[in-house]
Amino acid sequence: MQSFGVGQNDGYWFVLNPVHIHIARDHLVLTDQRQLHLSDEQSRELFDIAQPLFQESGKSLVFGNSSNWFMRADDWRELRTCTPDAACGHNIDLWMPKGKNEREWRKLQNEVQMHWHGHAINEERESRGMKPVNSIWLWGGASAARDSAKHQHAACFNAGGWMDAFGMLSGTRIHHQSVSKVIAAPGERGLLCLDTLIEPVLAHDWSNWLQRMQEYDADWFAPLHEALKSGKIGTISIIASRHAKMAIYNISRHSLRKFWVKSSLMPLCS
Repeated sequence: MQSFGVGQNDGYWFVLNPVHIHIARDHLVLTDQRQLHLSDEQSRELFDIAQPLFQESGKSLVFGNSSNWFMRADDWRELRTCTPDAACGHNIDLWMPKGKNEREWRKLQNEVQMHWHGHAINEERESRGMKPVNSIWLWGGASAARDSAKHQHAACFNAGGWMDAFGMLSGTRIHHQSVSKVIAAPGERGLLCLDTLIEPVLAHDWSNWLQRMQEYDADWFAPLHEALKSGKIGTISIIASRHAKMAIYNISRHSLRKFWVKSSLMPLCS
């Protein structure tokens, strides 16, 4: 919210995304929000329809941008949610918000869905072969009060969106330069965020995934490997994640000498 210029000093806030949910054979599936290509104008109009429904329920709704809105719900602090990227492609019943207020949320979600159903915006989108915006996804949940604790990393590289916002609040330096900037920061803990593989994975676009992985290899992995071998970097920790699992691999200059360990990507599949 700070990064969108709508930061608050009070309350408990959630992220709200306008989304498309499609019907599978026997369940509902969330579609990747990146495929919507929702304009600011369309998003504003849908927001204006939804806002009074939230006010009637005693909830504040704030517009961030076309993809991200924010809802204040101080009495929903115990609601457990998940990110849309984790839920995409799966039965949404398993990933919907859980807790004592989940029925209240579903009721509010259903009201928004009914008001958007058959709206001129969605009819126009469908006439152009685009997915209708037929639902909203709730996730996140945090107090507006700022935490004075500093991030453990001195700098964050290649971050965007909410990663930028975290860095802004914690005092972490945000860089959007190339790998040379990462290597030229001796004695510092840096965080490099590479997240452009998410979109092709959710779309099952493996050709695009391979192309982006090759770009990662040329732009990031090979230079970092050389920096590790030369001692310019002491250690590298790789955190690989998917919707329900995470794996961490720690690599040091010493570990590169383990010639008896056969290189393999199989651990990523386990």
